[in-house]
Amino acid sequence: RGWAPRSRKVPPNLPRRFGLRVRVRVRVGAHPRILRVDMKLLCRAATMALLAATTAALRRAGPLRRPQAARWFMATDKAPAMANDLKETRLGKADAMREAGKEPFAYSFEATHSSAALAEKWVDLPAGEEDEEASVRVCGRVVARRVFGKLAFFTLRDERGTVQLYLDKKRLGPEFKALKDYVDGGDIVGAWGTVKRTEKGELSVYASGWEMLTKSLAPLPDKWAGLKDVEKRYRYRELDLISNPATRETFRKRALITSGIRRYLDERGFLEIETPTLHAVAGGAAAKPFETHHNSMDMSLTLRIATELHLKRLVVGGFDRVYEVGRIFRNEGVSTRHNPEFTTVELYMAYADYEDIMNLTENLIGHVAEEATGGTVVPYQGEDIDLTPGTWRRVTMHDLVKEVSGLDFSYDKNLSLEEAKAMAVGAGVHSASSKESVGEVLNECFEELCEPGLVQPTFVTDYPIEVSPLAKPHRSKPGLTERFELFIVGRETANAFSELTDPVDQV
Repeated sequence: RGWAPRSRKVPPNLPRRFGLRVRVRVRVGAHPRILRVDMKLLCRAATMALLAATTAALRRAGPLRRPQAARWFMATDKAPAMANDLKETRLGKADAMREAGKEPFAYSFEATHSSAALAEKWVDLPAGEEDEEASVRVCGRVVARRVFGKLAFFTLRDERGTVQLYLDKKRLGPEFKALKDYVDGGDIVGAWGTVKRTEKGELSVYASGWEMLTKSLAPLPDKWAGLKDVEKRYRYRELDLISNPATRETFRKRALITSGIRRYLDERGFLEIETPTLHAVAGGAAAKPFETHHNSMDMSLTLRIATELHLKRLVVGGFDRVYEVGRIFRNEGVSTRHNPEFTTVELYMAYADYEDIMNLTENLIGHVAEEATGGTVVPYQGEDIDLTPGTWRRVTMHDLVKEVSGLDFSYDKNLSLEEAKAMAVGAGVHSASSKESVGEVLNECFEELCEPGLVQPTFVTDYPIEVSPLAKPHRSKPGLTERFELFIVGRETANAFSELTDPVDQV
Protein backbone atom coordinates (compact mmCIF):
# COMPACT_ATOMS: atom_id res chain seq x y z
CA ARG A 1 0.00 0.00 0.00
CA GLY A 2 1.16 3.52 -0.77
CA TRP A 3 3.35 2.32 -3.63
CA ALA A 4 3.16 4.31 -6.87
CA PRO A 5 5.67 4.67 -9.71
CA ARG A 6 7.21 8.11 -10.06
CA SER A 7 7.54 7.67 -13.79
CA ARG A 8 4.53 7.32 -16.07
CA LYS A 9 6.47 5.07 -18.40
CA VAL A 10 5.92 1.36 -18.39
CA PRO A 11 9.00 -0.51 -17.09
CA PRO A 12 11.31 -1.54 -19.93
CA ASN A 13 10.63 -5.27 -19.53
CA LEU A 14 6.90 -4.89 -20.38
CA PRO A 15 7.27 -4.01 -24.08
CA ARG A 16 9.43 -7.11 -24.43
CA ARG A 17 6.73 -9.26 -22.78
CA PHE A 18 3.67 -7.78 -24.44
CA GLY A 19 5.04 -6.44 -27.71
CA LEU A 20 3.85 -2.87 -27.20
CA ARG A 21 4.91 0.44 -25.69
CA VAL A 22 2.32 2.35 -23.68
CA ARG A 23 2.09 4.98 -20.97
CA VAL A 24 -0.02 4.49 -17.84
CA ARG A 25 -1.11 7.41 -15.68
CA VAL A 26 -1.40 6.50 -12.04
CA ARG A 27 -3.23 9.63 -10.87
CA VAL A 28 -6.71 8.51 -9.74
CA GLY A 29 -9.33 8.91 -12.45
CA ALA A 30 -6.89 10.19 -15.07
CA HIS A 31 -7.02 7.28 -17.49
CA PRO A 32 -10.21 7.27 -19.61
CA ARG A 33 -10.35 3.47 -19.72
CA ILE A 34 -10.04 2.76 -16.04
CA LEU A 35 -12.68 3.32 -13.39
CA ARG A 36 -11.74 5.31 -10.34
CA VAL A 37 -11.98 2.28 -8.07
CA ASP A 38 -9.61 0.36 -10.33
CA MET A 39 -7.03 3.15 -10.17
CA LYS A 40 -7.20 3.12 -6.41
CA LEU A 41 -6.46 -0.58 -6.49
CA LEU A 42 -3.62 0.05 -8.91
CA CYS A 43 -2.01 2.53 -6.55
CA ARG A 44 -2.27 0.05 -3.71
CA ALA A 45 -0.55 -2.70 -5.64
CA ALA A 46 2.43 -4.24 -3.95
CA THR A 47 4.13 -5.63 -7.06
CA MET A 48 4.77 -4.72 -10.68
CA ALA A 49 2.77 -7.78 -11.72
CA LEU A 50 -0.44 -5.81 -11.16
CA LEU A 51 0.73 -3.07 -13.50
CA ALA A 52 1.67 -5.69 -16.09
CA ALA A 53 -1.77 -7.28 -15.92
CA THR A 54 -3.47 -3.89 -16.27
CA THR A 55 -1.33 -3.02 -19.28
CA ALA A 56 -2.21 -6.30 -20.95
CA ALA A 57 -5.90 -5.73 -20.22
CA LEU A 58 -5.76 -2.29 -21.86
CA ARG A 59 -4.14 -3.78 -24.91
CA ARG A 60 -6.84 -6.44 -25.21
CA ALA A 61 -9.65 -3.92 -24.63
CA GLY A 62 -8.76 -1.59 -27.48
CA PRO A 63 -10.75 1.64 -27.90
CA LEU A 64 -13.62 1.82 -25.44
CA ARG A 65 -16.55 4.19 -25.30
CA ARG A 66 -17.26 3.43 -21.67
CA PRO A 67 -15.07 2.61 -18.69
CA GLN A 68 -14.25 -1.02 -18.21
CA ALA A 69 -14.45 -2.48 -14.75
CA ALA A 70 -12.43 -5.31 -13.30
CA ARG A 71 -13.30 -8.87 -14.28
CA TRP A 72 -14.44 -11.41 -11.70
CA PHE A 73 -11.20 -13.07 -10.79
CA MET A 74 -12.54 -16.61 -10.39
CA ALA A 75 -13.98 -16.48 -13.91
CA THR A 76 -10.66 -15.77 -15.55
CA ASP A 77 -7.04 -16.59 -14.96
CA LYS A 78 -5.76 -13.68 -17.05
CA ALA A 79 -4.89 -11.40 -14.15
CA PRO A 80 -3.96 -13.49 -11.10
CA ALA A 81 -1.87 -10.72 -9.58
CA MET A 82 -4.75 -8.25 -9.68
CA ALA A 83 -7.13 -10.91 -8.37
CA ASN A 84 -4.96 -11.77 -5.39
CA ASP A 85 -4.38 -8.14 -4.53
CA LEU A 86 -8.07 -7.36 -4.76
CA LYS A 87 -8.97 -10.32 -2.60
CA GLU A 88 -6.46 -9.28 0.05
CA THR A 89 -7.84 -5.73 -0.01
CA ARG A 90 -11.36 -6.94 0.60
CA LEU A 91 -10.27 -9.36 3.30
CA GLY A 92 -8.55 -6.41 4.94
CA LYS A 93 -11.84 -4.51 4.91
CA ALA A 94 -13.59 -7.46 6.53
CA ASP A 95 -10.95 -7.53 9.27
CA ALA A 96 -11.27 -3.78 9.75
CA MET A 97 -15.02 -4.15 10.18
CA ARG A 98 -14.54 -6.78 12.88
CA GLU A 99 -12.08 -4.52 14.66
CA ALA A 100 -14.72 -1.77 14.55
CA GLY A 101 -17.30 -4.12 16.05
CA LYS A 102 -19.17 -4.81 12.79
CA GLU A 103 -19.75 -8.34 11.51
CA PRO A 104 -19.03 -8.58 7.75
CA PHE A 105 -20.99 -11.82 7.41
CA ALA A 106 -24.37 -11.38 9.11
CA TYR A 107 -26.54 -14.21 10.38
CA SER A 108 -29.89 -12.86 9.21
CA PHE A 109 -31.74 -9.78 8.02
CA GLU A 110 -35.48 -9.22 7.84
CA ALA A 111 -36.54 -7.18 4.83
CA THR A 112 -40.00 -5.62 4.70
CA HIS A 113 -40.16 -4.97 0.96
CA SER A 114 -38.69 -6.34 -2.23
CA SER A 115 -37.70 -3.93 -5.00
CA ALA A 116 -40.83 -4.83 -6.95
CA ALA A 117 -43.12 -4.32 -3.95
CA LEU A 118 -41.45 -0.99 -3.23
CA ALA A 119 -41.97 0.23 -6.81
CA GLU A 120 -45.60 -0.92 -6.80
CA LYS A 121 -46.55 0.66 -3.47
CA TRP A 122 -44.90 4.05 -4.10
CA VAL A 123 -45.57 4.27 -7.83
CA ASP A 124 -47.39 7.60 -7.39
CA LEU A 125 -44.75 9.30 -5.24
CA PRO A 126 -43.84 12.57 -7.06
CA ALA A 127 -40.26 13.41 -8.03
CA GLY A 128 -38.38 15.25 -5.28
CA GLU A 129 -40.83 14.11 -2.58
CA GLU A 130 -40.19 11.91 0.49
CA ASP A 131 -42.67 9.74 2.35
CA GLU A 132 -41.50 10.53 5.86
CA GLU A 133 -44.04 8.16 7.43
CA ALA A 134 -42.64 5.16 5.56
CA SER A 135 -40.36 2.72 7.29
CA VAL A 136 -38.86 0.11 5.00
CA ARG A 137 -36.05 -2.42 5.14
CA VAL A 138 -34.45 -3.71 1.95
CA CYS A 139 -31.47 -5.90 1.11
CA GLY A 140 -29.60 -7.00 -1.98
CA ARG A 141 -26.32 -7.09 -3.82
CA VAL A 142 -24.55 -3.81 -4.60
CA VAL A 143 -24.29 -3.67 -8.38
CA ALA A 144 -23.38 0.01 -8.69
CA ARG A 145 -22.02 2.64 -6.32
CA ARG A 146 -21.66 6.37 -6.99
CA VAL A 147 -20.13 8.67 -4.38
CA PHE A 148 -20.34 12.47 -4.65
CA GLY A 149 -18.79 14.07 -1.58
CA LYS A 150 -21.46 14.01 1.14
CA LEU A 151 -23.95 12.08 -1.01
CA ALA A 152 -23.78 8.54 -2.35
CA PHE A 153 -26.11 6.39 -4.42
CA PHE A 154 -25.88 2.61 -4.28
CA THR A 155 -27.96 0.33 -6.50
CA LEU A 156 -29.09 -2.90 -4.86
CA ARG A 157 -30.33 -5.87 -6.85
CA ASP A 158 -32.61 -8.43 -5.25
CA GLU A 159 -34.55 -11.32 -6.75
CA ARG A 160 -37.24 -9.05 -8.19
CA GLY A 161 -35.22 -6.14 -9.58
CA THR A 162 -33.19 -3.15 -8.39
CA VAL A 163 -33.67 -0.40 -5.84
CA GLN A 164 -31.54 2.66 -5.17
CA LEU A 165 -30.15 3.61 -1.77
CA TYR A 166 -30.05 7.38 -1.19
CA LEU A 167 -27.18 7.90 1.25
CA ASP A 168 -26.78 11.28 2.90
CA LYS A 169 -23.98 12.08 5.34
CA LYS A 170 -26.31 14.36 7.32
CA ARG A 171 -28.67 11.50 8.03
CA LEU A 172 -26.17 8.66 8.42
CA GLY A 173 -23.54 10.56 10.39
CA PRO A 174 -20.34 8.57 11.06
CA GLU A 175 -21.90 5.53 9.35
CA PHE A 176 -21.59 7.34 6.02
CA LYS A 177 -17.80 7.14 6.08
CA ALA A 178 -17.90 3.52 7.22
CA LEU A 179 -20.25 2.67 4.37
CA LYS A 180 -17.95 4.32 1.81
CA ASP A 181 -14.88 2.63 3.22
CA TYR A 182 -16.24 -0.86 3.67
CA VAL A 183 -18.78 -1.44 0.88
CA ASP A 184 -17.63 -2.53 -2.59
CA GLY A 185 -19.46 -3.66 -5.68
CA GLY A 186 -20.70 -7.21 -5.21
CA ASP A 187 -21.26 -6.92 -1.45
CA ILE A 188 -24.68 -7.86 -0.07
CA VAL A 189 -26.01 -5.20 2.27
CA GLY A 190 -29.20 -4.34 4.09
CA ALA A 191 -30.54 -0.83 4.68
CA TRP A 192 -33.53 0.83 6.30
CA GLY A 193 -35.14 4.24 6.17
CA THR A 194 -37.88 6.21 4.45
CA VAL A 195 -38.91 6.26 0.79
CA LYS A 196 -37.93 9.12 -1.49
CA ARG A 197 -38.10 9.81 -5.19
CA THR A 198 -35.15 11.86 -6.41
CA GLU A 199 -35.41 14.93 -8.59
CA LYS A 200 -34.58 12.72 -11.56
CA GLY A 201 -37.46 10.41 -10.72
CA GLU A 202 -35.51 7.48 -9.22
CA LEU A 203 -37.40 5.75 -6.40
CA SER A 204 -34.98 5.33 -3.50
CA VAL A 205 -34.70 4.22 0.07
CA TYR A 206 -33.51 7.30 1.98
CA ALA A 207 -31.30 5.33 4.34
CA SER A 208 -31.01 6.05 8.04
CA GLY A 209 -28.92 2.94 8.69
CA TRP A 210 -27.23 0.03 6.99
CA GLU A 211 -25.70 -3.37 7.71
CA MET A 212 -23.16 -5.48 5.88
CA LEU A 213 -24.70 -8.89 5.23
CA THR A 214 -22.00 -10.56 3.14
CA LYS A 215 -18.64 -9.10 2.19
CA SER A 216 -17.73 -10.18 -1.33
CA LEU A 217 -14.09 -11.03 -1.97
CA ALA A 218 -14.37 -10.50 -5.73
CA PRO A 219 -15.84 -7.78 -7.93
CA LEU A 220 -18.76 -8.23 -10.28
CA PRO A 221 -18.30 -8.96 -13.99
CA ASP A 222 -17.86 -6.10 -16.38
CA LYS A 223 -20.30 -3.31 -15.54
CA TRP A 224 -21.23 -2.50 -19.11
CA ALA A 225 -20.69 -5.67 -21.10
CA GLY A 226 -21.84 -8.12 -18.44
CA LEU A 227 -20.75 -11.74 -18.73
CA LYS A 228 -20.92 -12.56 -22.45
CA ASP A 229 -18.56 -15.51 -22.84
CA VAL A 230 -20.89 -18.49 -23.31
CA GLU A 231 -18.55 -21.03 -21.75
CA LYS A 232 -18.01 -18.91 -18.65
CA ARG A 233 -21.75 -18.34 -18.37
CA TYR A 234 -22.32 -22.10 -18.24
CA ARG A 235 -19.40 -22.80 -15.91
CA TYR A 236 -20.19 -19.95 -13.52
CA ARG A 237 -23.97 -19.86 -13.46
CA GLU A 238 -24.02 -17.65 -10.38
CA LEU A 239 -22.16 -14.93 -12.31
CA ASP A 240 -24.47 -15.39 -15.27
CA LEU A 241 -27.47 -14.88 -13.00
CA ILE A 242 -25.93 -11.77 -11.43
CA SER A 243 -24.99 -10.21 -14.76
CA ASN A 244 -27.85 -11.16 -17.05
CA PRO A 245 -31.44 -10.47 -15.95
CA ALA A 246 -32.71 -12.51 -18.92
CA THR A 247 -31.04 -15.62 -17.48
CA ARG A 248 -32.76 -15.11 -14.14
CA GLU A 249 -36.09 -14.73 -15.93
CA THR A 250 -35.47 -17.99 -17.81
CA PHE A 251 -34.79 -19.81 -14.54
CA ARG A 252 -37.91 -18.29 -13.00
CA LYS A 253 -40.13 -19.31 -15.92
CA ARG A 254 -38.72 -22.81 -15.95
CA ALA A 255 -39.64 -23.17 -12.27
CA LEU A 256 -43.14 -21.89 -13.04
CA ILE A 257 -43.43 -24.39 -15.89
CA THR A 258 -42.49 -27.41 -13.78
CA SER A 259 -44.75 -26.39 -10.91
CA GLY A 260 -47.55 -25.70 -13.41
CA ILE A 261 -47.17 -29.16 -14.94
CA ARG A 262 -47.39 -30.79 -11.53
CA ARG A 263 -50.40 -28.73 -10.52
CA TYR A 264 -52.26 -29.46 -13.78
CA LEU A 265 -51.71 -33.22 -13.54
CA ASP A 266 -52.46 -33.38 -9.81
CA GLU A 267 -55.79 -31.65 -10.38
CA ARG A 268 -56.72 -34.37 -12.90
CA GLY A 269 -56.11 -37.29 -10.62
CA PHE A 270 -52.50 -38.11 -11.45
CA LEU A 271 -50.09 -39.11 -8.69
CA GLU A 272 -46.41 -38.15 -8.85
CA ILE A 273 -44.42 -41.09 -7.51
CA GLU A 274 -40.63 -41.06 -7.29
CA THR A 275 -38.95 -44.06 -8.85
CA PRO A 276 -35.37 -45.38 -8.37
CA THR A 277 -32.48 -43.56 -9.99
CA LEU A 278 -30.04 -46.48 -9.68
CA HIS A 279 -30.95 -49.44 -11.87
CA ALA A 280 -29.47 -52.91 -12.05
CA VAL A 281 -30.36 -53.06 -15.75
CA ALA A 282 -30.78 -49.98 -17.92
CA GLY A 283 -34.15 -50.04 -19.65
CA GLY A 284 -36.99 -47.98 -21.03
CA ALA A 285 -35.00 -46.41 -23.87
CA ALA A 286 -32.23 -47.11 -26.36
CA ALA A 287 -29.39 -45.12 -24.81
CA LYS A 288 -25.96 -45.67 -23.27
CA PRO A 289 -26.10 -45.37 -19.47
CA PHE A 290 -23.66 -43.98 -16.93
CA GLU A 291 -22.20 -46.87 -14.95
CA THR A 292 -21.38 -46.93 -11.25
CA HIS A 293 -20.70 -49.46 -8.51
CA HIS A 294 -22.37 -50.07 -5.15
CA ASN A 295 -19.46 -50.86 -2.83
CA SER A 296 -21.24 -52.45 0.15
CA MET A 297 -23.36 -54.70 -2.11
CA ASP A 298 -20.56 -55.25 -4.62
CA MET A 299 -23.03 -54.62 -7.42
CA SER A 300 -22.67 -52.86 -10.76
CA LEU A 301 -25.43 -50.32 -11.30
CA THR A 302 -26.40 -47.69 -13.85
CA LEU A 303 -28.05 -44.30 -13.59
CA ARG A 304 -31.51 -44.47 -15.13
CA ILE A 305 -31.96 -43.64 -18.80
CA ALA A 306 -35.76 -43.45 -18.43
CA THR A 307 -38.45 -43.57 -15.75
CA GLU A 308 -40.64 -45.81 -17.91
CA LEU A 309 -40.32 -49.29 -16.46
CA HIS A 310 -40.98 -48.45 -12.82
CA LEU A 311 -43.94 -46.24 -13.72
CA LYS A 312 -45.42 -49.11 -15.73
CA ARG A 313 -45.05 -51.37 -12.70
CA LEU A 314 -47.11 -48.87 -10.72
CA VAL A 315 -49.88 -49.08 -13.32
CA VAL A 316 -49.76 -52.87 -13.15
CA GLY A 317 -49.99 -52.59 -9.37
CA GLY A 318 -53.25 -50.64 -9.55
CA PHE A 319 -52.45 -46.94 -9.93
CA ASP A 320 -54.47 -45.71 -12.92
CA ARG A 321 -52.75 -42.34 -13.40
CA VAL A 322 -49.10 -41.82 -12.45
CA TYR A 323 -46.31 -39.51 -13.54
CA GLU A 324 -42.84 -38.36 -12.57
CA VAL A 325 -40.88 -35.20 -13.29
CA GLY A 326 -37.49 -36.83 -13.12
CA ARG A 327 -33.84 -36.41 -14.02
CA ILE A 328 -32.54 -38.72 -16.76
CA PHE A 329 -28.89 -39.58 -17.40
CA ARG A 330 -27.58 -40.72 -20.78
CA ASN A 331 -23.88 -41.13 -21.46
CA GLU A 332 -23.99 -39.73 -24.97
CA GLY A 333 -23.04 -36.65 -26.96
CA VAL A 334 -23.64 -33.02 -26.10
CA SER A 335 -25.31 -30.47 -28.38
CA THR A 336 -27.90 -27.70 -28.25
CA ARG A 337 -30.55 -30.46 -28.38
CA HIS A 338 -28.93 -33.12 -26.21
CA ASN A 339 -27.52 -33.03 -22.70
CA PRO A 340 -26.21 -35.99 -20.68
CA GLU A 341 -28.45 -34.92 -17.78
CA PHE A 342 -31.95 -33.62 -18.44
CA THR A 343 -35.52 -33.61 -17.09
CA THR A 344 -38.48 -35.49 -18.53
CA VAL A 345 -42.16 -35.60 -17.67
CA GLU A 346 -43.35 -39.16 -18.15
CA LEU A 347 -46.94 -40.13 -17.41
CA TYR A 348 -49.17 -43.18 -17.78
CA MET A 349 -52.94 -43.13 -18.01
CA ALA A 350 -54.81 -46.42 -17.82
CA TYR A 351 -57.76 -47.04 -20.16
CA ALA A 352 -56.67 -44.25 -22.54
CA ASP A 353 -55.29 -44.32 -26.08
CA TYR A 354 -53.01 -41.98 -28.01
CA GLU A 355 -55.88 -39.68 -28.97
CA ASP A 356 -56.57 -39.08 -25.26
CA ILE A 357 -52.90 -38.35 -24.60
CA MET A 358 -52.77 -35.94 -27.55
CA ASN A 359 -55.66 -33.99 -26.07
CA LEU A 360 -54.02 -34.04 -22.64
CA THR A 361 -50.66 -32.86 -24.03
CA GLU A 362 -52.17 -29.99 -26.00
CA ASN A 363 -54.24 -28.72 -23.08
CA LEU A 364 -51.37 -29.18 -20.61
CA ILE A 365 -48.82 -27.19 -22.60
CA GLY A 366 -51.29 -24.44 -23.44
CA HIS A 367 -52.36 -24.12 -19.80
CA VAL A 368 -48.79 -24.00 -18.50
CA ALA A 369 -47.77 -21.43 -21.15
CA GLU A 370 -50.62 -19.22 -19.98
CA GLU A 371 -49.48 -19.52 -16.35
CA ALA A 372 -45.78 -18.95 -17.01
CA THR A 373 -45.91 -16.20 -19.64
CA GLY A 374 -49.39 -14.71 -19.35
CA GLY A 375 -50.44 -15.88 -22.83
CA THR A 376 -50.41 -18.77 -25.27
CA VAL A 377 -48.49 -16.99 -28.07
CA VAL A 378 -44.80 -17.18 -27.20
CA PRO A 379 -42.03 -15.38 -29.13
CA TYR A 380 -39.04 -17.61 -29.90
CA GLN A 381 -36.08 -16.73 -32.13
CA GLY A 382 -38.08 -14.32 -34.25
CA GLU A 383 -41.17 -16.54 -34.50
CA ASP A 384 -44.47 -16.27 -32.63
CA ILE A 385 -45.33 -19.79 -31.50
CA ASP A 386 -49.09 -20.24 -31.03
CA LEU A 387 -49.69 -22.73 -28.21
CA THR A 388 -53.44 -22.07 -27.97
CA PRO A 389 -55.21 -25.41 -27.33
CA GLY A 390 -57.44 -26.49 -30.18
CA THR A 391 -55.27 -24.98 -32.91
CA TRP A 392 -52.51 -27.59 -33.12
CA ARG A 393 -52.15 -29.47 -36.36
CA ARG A 394 -52.47 -33.27 -36.51
CA VAL A 395 -51.07 -35.02 -39.57
CA THR A 396 -49.85 -38.52 -40.36
CA MET A 397 -46.21 -39.13 -41.21
CA HIS A 398 -47.17 -40.43 -44.66
CA ASP A 399 -49.21 -37.33 -45.50
CA LEU A 400 -46.53 -34.95 -44.22
CA VAL A 401 -43.76 -36.55 -46.30
CA LYS A 402 -46.02 -36.47 -49.37
CA GLU A 403 -46.92 -32.83 -48.71
CA VAL A 404 -43.29 -31.68 -48.35
CA SER A 405 -41.51 -33.86 -50.92
CA GLY A 406 -44.19 -35.38 -53.15
CA LEU A 407 -43.08 -38.90 -52.14
CA ASP A 408 -46.03 -41.25 -51.57
CA PHE A 409 -45.24 -44.01 -49.08
CA SER A 410 -48.90 -44.80 -48.34
CA TYR A 411 -49.27 -48.06 -46.49
CA ASP A 412 -51.78 -49.37 -49.05
CA LYS A 413 -49.39 -48.98 -52.02
CA ASN A 414 -47.32 -52.01 -50.98
CA LEU A 415 -44.01 -50.49 -52.06
CA SER A 416 -40.99 -52.78 -52.21
CA LEU A 417 -37.88 -51.86 -50.24
CA GLU A 418 -35.92 -51.09 -53.41
CA GLU A 419 -38.67 -48.83 -54.73
CA ALA A 420 -38.81 -46.94 -51.44
CA LYS A 421 -35.02 -46.49 -51.37
CA ALA A 422 -34.96 -45.24 -54.96
CA MET A 423 -37.66 -42.67 -54.18
CA ALA A 424 -35.81 -41.44 -51.10
CA VAL A 425 -32.40 -41.19 -52.79
CA GLY A 426 -34.02 -39.36 -55.70
CA ALA A 427 -35.31 -36.79 -53.18
CA GLY A 428 -31.81 -36.30 -51.77
CA VAL A 429 -32.15 -38.55 -48.70
CA HIS A 430 -29.05 -40.67 -49.36
CA SER A 431 -28.93 -42.10 -45.84
CA ALA A 432 -32.09 -44.06 -46.68
CA SER A 433 -30.07 -46.39 -48.93
CA SER A 434 -28.78 -48.30 -45.88
CA LYS A 435 -32.20 -48.88 -44.28
CA GLU A 436 -33.68 -52.35 -44.06
CA SER A 437 -37.42 -51.69 -44.31
CA VAL A 438 -39.87 -49.36 -46.03
CA GLY A 439 -40.92 -47.98 -42.65
CA GLU A 440 -37.34 -47.01 -41.81
CA VAL A 441 -36.96 -45.32 -45.21
CA LEU A 442 -40.15 -43.34 -44.60
CA ASN A 443 -38.92 -42.28 -41.15
CA GLU A 444 -35.57 -41.19 -42.60
CA CYS A 445 -37.32 -39.05 -45.22
CA PHE A 446 -39.47 -37.48 -42.52
CA GLU A 447 -36.50 -36.61 -40.29
CA GLU A 448 -34.46 -35.04 -43.09
CA LEU A 449 -37.16 -33.36 -45.17
CA CYS A 450 -40.00 -32.51 -42.82
CA GLU A 451 -38.87 -32.21 -39.21
CA PRO A 452 -36.96 -28.87 -39.47
CA GLY A 453 -40.01 -27.14 -40.95
CA LEU A 454 -42.40 -28.00 -38.12
CA VAL A 455 -42.25 -24.63 -36.37
CA GLN A 456 -45.80 -24.36 -35.06
CA PRO A 457 -47.07 -27.16 -32.76
CA THR A 458 -47.69 -30.25 -34.87
CA PHE A 459 -48.68 -33.78 -33.87
CA VAL A 460 -47.14 -36.26 -36.33
CA THR A 461 -49.11 -39.50 -36.05
CA ASP A 462 -49.24 -43.11 -37.21
CA TYR A 463 -45.57 -44.11 -37.27
CA PRO A 464 -44.33 -47.24 -39.05
CA ILE A 465 -44.23 -50.32 -36.85
CA GLU A 466 -40.51 -50.81 -37.63
CA VAL A 467 -39.54 -47.68 -35.66
CA SER A 468 -42.16 -48.05 -32.89
CA PRO A 469 -41.60 -51.42 -31.20
CA LEU A 470 -43.48 -50.59 -27.97
CA ALA A 471 -46.58 -49.05 -29.56
CA LYS A 472 -49.85 -50.88 -30.16
CA PRO A 473 -50.52 -51.72 -33.85
CA HIS A 474 -52.93 -49.31 -35.52
CA ARG A 475 -56.49 -50.59 -35.34
CA SER A 476 -57.22 -49.83 -39.02
CA LYS A 477 -53.91 -49.23 -40.83
CA PRO A 478 -51.71 -52.32 -41.33
CA GLY A 479 -48.00 -51.76 -40.77
CA LEU A 480 -48.54 -48.62 -38.69
CA THR A 481 -48.86 -47.93 -34.99
CA GLU A 482 -50.97 -45.66 -32.81
CA ARG A 483 -48.11 -43.35 -31.97
CA PHE A 484 -47.51 -39.62 -32.16
CA GLU A 485 -44.64 -37.22 -31.69
CA LEU A 486 -45.12 -33.53 -31.00
CA PHE A 487 -42.83 -31.08 -32.79
CA ILE A 488 -42.42 -27.39 -31.96
CA VAL A 489 -39.77 -25.12 -33.57
CA GLY A 490 -38.41 -28.13 -35.41
CA ARG A 491 -37.72 -30.15 -32.26
CA GLU A 492 -39.33 -33.22 -30.78
CA THR A 493 -41.17 -32.12 -27.65
CA ALA A 494 -43.25 -35.20 -26.79
CA ASN A 495 -43.51 -38.84 -27.78
CA ALA A 496 -46.45 -41.09 -26.88
CA PHE A 497 -48.46 -44.07 -28.05
CA SER A 498 -51.23 -46.46 -27.21
CA GLU A 499 -49.24 -48.85 -25.03
CA LEU A 500 -48.55 -52.32 -26.39
CA THR A 501 -50.25 -54.55 -23.79
CA ASP A 502 -50.11 -57.91 -25.63
CA PRO A 503 -47.26 -59.78 -23.87
CA VAL A 504 -46.82 -62.21 -26.76
CA ASP A 505 -46.46 -59.34 -29.23
CA GLN A 506 -43.98 -57.64 -26.88
CA VAL A 507 -41.74 -60.70 -26.84
